[in-house]
Amino acid sequence: MELHNATALVTGTNRGMGHHFAVELLRRGAKVYATARRPELVDIPGAEVLSLDITDQASVDAAAEVATDVDVLINNAAFTAGGNLVTGDLDAIRQVMDSNYYGTLAMIRAFAPILARNGGGAILNVLSAVAWTTVDGNTSYAAAKSAEWGLTNGVRIELAGQGTHVAALVPGLIATETLKDFVKNAGLVLPEEVMNEPADLVRLALDGLEAGEVEILDRLGADAKATLAGPPRAFDLAALASS
Repeated sequence: MELHNATALVTGTNRGMGHHFAVELLRRGAKVYATARRPELVDIPGAEVLSLDITDQASVDAAAEVATDVDVLINNAAFTAGGNLVTGDLDAIRQVMDSNYYGTLAMIRAFAPILARNGGGAILNVLSAVAWTTVDGNTSYAAAKSAEWGLTNGVRIELAGQGTHVAALVPGLIATETLKDFVKNAGLVLPEEVMNEPADLVRLALDGLEAGEVEILDRLGADAKATLAGPPRAFDLAALASS
């Protein structure tokens, strides 16, 4: 997948990974639709900003009516704070699944015909290593990412015939302010090499997409994938800090 002169749509670009995806794609010479539920918060010079709520079908359809020249779809937007499955708020758990699974699926269903008309193109879904190693405290998010992994594998098969490449970015820890504050408040110190700066992770993801990779993994993502050959394991932040 050649990103120079491509046309990409990125979800959730008002901050974090989505913002960095849009900026890096522009740097690589792509046209970018930068989308967010609150487009007024998007500050990305050179991008075309669109309002988009991936959990609202009418909003998804409206974006697809505008962005008819897209040949790269990056599904980044997701709600993360669902809590645990047994004790968490059920509405929050539904919101996590709605955004990570059904929202991603809605985007793919809306844009698959557009990608086909434009030569096939590519889809990149932003997952997480917790899809393979659940995490106590937010097991609902882990379950949603597991579901999104299954979705990714499914649509890869379904869209192969139209020439659409479907890839997944599966990272471990992303050095967001939220994670940094959590680690600090927990009294932990994590090795620098396991904390991905968002801009570095985005470059890894786009390099992998251009190279035609199916799953793009960092160190923790690769470790998590390897656990699937044995009994289920949970993600242990404290053990990582002591390593």
